[in-house]
Amino acid sequence: MRLLDRYVGRTVISATLLALLVLLTLDTLFTVAEELEEVGRGDYGLAQAAAYIALTLPRRAYELFPSAVLLGALAGLGSLAAGSELVVVRAAGVSRARVVWAALKAGLVMVIAAVVVGEALAPAAEQYAERRKTLAQTQRVLAETREGFWVRHGPDFINFRRILPGPRLADLTIYEFDADYRLRRAVHARSAHYASGRWVLEEVRYSRLKDDGVVKGRAPRSVRASFIDPALLEVVIVDPERLSASGLRRYARYMRENGLDAGRYELAFWIRVMSPLSSLVMLLVAMPFVFGPLRAAGLWHRILAGVLIGVLFYVLNQTLNHLGLVYGLHPFVSAVLPPLIFLIAALEGLRRLR
Repeated sequence: MRLLDRYVGRTVISATLLALLVLLTLDTLFTVAEELEEVGRGDYGLAQAAAYIALTLPRRAYELFPSAVLLGALAGLGSLAAGSELVVVRAAGVSRARVVWAALKAGLVMVIAAVVVGEALAPAAEQYAERRKTLAQTQRVLAETREGFWVRHGPDFINFRRILPGPRLADLTIYEFDADYRLRRAVHARSAHYASGRWVLEEVRYSRLKDDGVVKGRAPRSVRASFIDPALLEVVIVDPERLSASGLRRYARYMRENGLDAGRYELAFWIRVMSPLSSLVMLLVAMPFVFGPLRAAGLWHRILAGVLIGVLFYVLNQTLNHLGLVYGLHPFVSAVLPPLIFLIAALEGLRRLR
């Protein structure tokens, strides 16, 4: 049985990697076309575009992985079925369930590797790529340190620890200097949000420096018309879909604690958690076709079937996710329904083959 596991596993893994390479190549070509349109904005040149494309490869590979697993299983195991190799295996007394288990073990190995890339490498590389790109295009200065983000606004320097969509800043400190760059006032706000062309600072504390000492004060809120350009904050705003699961969980918790709607982040978190399961489900979905109607079909027929199944899963996933947000369905339910529906369909398909 170990020989069977190695043979089936090698077939599934090699076919999946080949499918991933093809999908990633096609996706990269579209990305290149998009980035070429942005070359020339600010300091964003060909070298910066090439670096951006390279840095976003891990994220794009992780997103394409479930589709690659489906296509790889259909192509790889389908070739074994077309060559009657699976028939020989079955004739030797090996059950269909044993072949499926061998494929699933190979899929589990690939899923573990994909999770490492998707959770450890992709988010960091994606955020770095987006910041490099935006800074090159806007030609503005924003620095990130252990103390958070620093922005210069005229003679003043602004520090904020966290940024959320809206845009909304958390733990904000403004250091105001005079024309000779002498500190004249420090203002701290628990949070700030942008509304109607103005920034509203909340729970404000300030310290004004005078020749005879420091004057301190408080205010429930303060409004500033001239402040950080919201466009600059695009440098550090990251789409929920491009954060790691741990990052999404932290953001969702922070938003709930501050009375904000965390639905989008919670949904993205559960989708992220379900992504490995979706890959294994895609592998199972391929099995009824391998042992059934596509057993003697050509490669292109199997690829077409894989594309159609992938499109159906994507449409179902997007539809249920958006309906969940609109109608207040729990994010876990919205995220788990698409793979669960396909899992039930795959198991029913395998049952009917008996």
